[in-house]
Amino acid sequence: MFKHFTEGIIKNNPVLVLMLGLCPTLAVSTTALDALGMGVAVIFVLVLSNITISALRKVIPEPIRIPVFIIIISTFVTIMDFTLHALSSELYGALGIFVPLVVVNCIILGRAEAFASKHGIFTSFLDGLGMGIGFTIIIFLMGAIREILGSGKIFGNIILGTTFAESPVIYMILPPGGFLVIAFLMGGLNWFQQRSK
Repeated sequence: MFKHFTEGIIKNNPVLVLMLGLCPTLAVSTTALDALGMGVAVIFVLVLSNITISALRKVIPEPIRIPVFIIIISTFVTIMDFTLHALSSELYGALGIFVPLVVVNCIILGRAEAFASKHGIFTSFLDGLGMGIGFTIIIFLMGAIREILGSGKIFGNIILGTTFAESPVIYMILPPGGFLVIAFLMGGLNWFQQRSK
């Protein structure tokens, strides 16, 4: 049963293996803090929508299941959006439109359709938590790498010395830098999986 939790972290990582949710991953991962904020938002929505859809799976009519899933997901996205705005308006501003767009994130809708609608509540909870943590780990790693190389800082603190911070690799905080980092992370995961066979 707990394999549903661990699969989302490495074996079926939503970003590096399934290649889902790449738009917010690339757009929001310019700093570690923004990436962590998006990761927490996705975990919240993914876990609660999986639980709710699993609990209601036997009463949702088959022909309208996707619209019902979207309504359930959008409810939790709205809760997260308002909560984030109330707790940290700076992070809310940095994440911008990408929090409301979690409604149509392929990770969340895909897990609702492929998993939560076919499994029990606890198993769906584990799946949502594993997938959410897998997403958060990768987006945080991307944000940290891009922030360190792109500005010489992490969480706004200079770590590579003032010389590097004064002339960073700006390329890394631009979209091509995001693609480059995700490519290296995918390569690293593939190498790790080949070595562990």
